[in-house]
Amino acid sequence: MKIPDELNYTGDHEWLATGQDGRVRVGITDYAQDALGDVVFVELPEVGTTVTAGDSVGEVESTKSVSDIYAPVSGTVVEVNAILGDAPETLNGDPYGEGWMFVIEVAEDSSPELLDAAAYKELTGE
Repeated sequence: MKIPDELNYTGDHEWLATGQDGRVRVGITDYAQDALGDVVFVELPEVGTTVTAGDSVGEVESTKSVSDIYAPVSGTVVEVNAILGDAPETLNGDPYGEGWMFVIEVAEDSSPELLDAAAYKELTGE
């Protein structure tokens, strides 16, 4: 399993890449996509949606199950990965690259509980 050191993680298996502009890019981890199996559909939040950390904001459907996607931080969705509409399997092939899901402009009062790579490795037993 890949668990890049430069990212932060949630206990719900989302990753976050923090940008210089107060925005975070969000996706699901390699661990999550492996547990799901072949991804066949992705439902993402709409641009402009206000999200609260911990709330369900979308779904990933695989040949095995349907799983919620949770907002790791509070803020406003400013971008979504349109590629996933036509090619949801991108999540399986490149969860930390082309398989990113959405970008959130983080609210000033957002103080999420995030894990570093070492803590996420411990959580997943990797």
